[in-house]
Amino acid sequence: MISLNERVGTARASQKKMLWALLDPDKQKPEEAGAFARVCENEGVDLILVGTSLMMEERFHETIRRVKESASLPVYIFPSSSQQVSRKADGILFLSLLSGRNPQFLIEEHVRAAPLIRKAGLDTVPTAYLLIDSGKITAVHYMSHTLPLPRDKEDIIAAHAMAAEMLGMKMIYLEGGSGAAEAVPGALIRAVRESVELPLICGGGIDTPEKAGRAARAGADIIVVGSAFEKDGSPEHVRAFRDAF
Repeated sequence: MISLNERVGTARASQKKMLWALLDPDKQKPEEAGAFARVCENEGVDLILVGTSLMMEERFHETIRRVKESASLPVYIFPSSSQQVSRKADGILFLSLLSGRNPQFLIEEHVRAAPLIRKAGLDTVPTAYLLIDSGKITAVHYMSHTLPLPRDKEDIIAAHAMAAEMLGMKMIYLEGGSGAAEAVPGALIRAVRESVELPLICGGGIDTPEKAGRAARAGADIIVVGSAFEKDGSPEHVRAFRDAF
């Protein structure tokens, strides 16, 4: 199987922006997730992330299985804890919440998850997760007990990204949070893009194709859309986000 690093590297070499769809197992039944995965494949989505803040429903593994059966897109886990590991996925974003100072999400959950990930044989992508202030308290803000980075302090956020690159991370994820009131500002994306060579992921608050296009033009290599597709997962809506690039 082609690793995620190779996929992203190929896209960047051809100057192609990538669109990833985030599916929350708590927000739809597995069969609905499978049907949406087919829409994503038909409309040009590059990858599907599966993750949730709480796992209120016992359908994490089943959702991944249905998505894999329904579409040929790569499926990666977007974990909030060490409990979210499944051998049914292709890989996992090994997220370290570098914007916070809570050791649980800097290293503790990683130690718990590492043996499970190794046994599952998942493609593992070390990813610096930077939570950016979005104008409201989001789920990741509340659940991680960490403060988001101020959205108007580009130098501080760029320094975090540089530290991540020096630590050997493979990707930078700028996150506004699920249901964010405001997306990550273009000026901030540009500041990070100018500071590191790593692939740059941007998500949270990207609820219109116009916002997706702005993030891509500012320098994001990968745009993640979650809540907007939960509200409207029609082919036309997904296509509009793809066309925004």
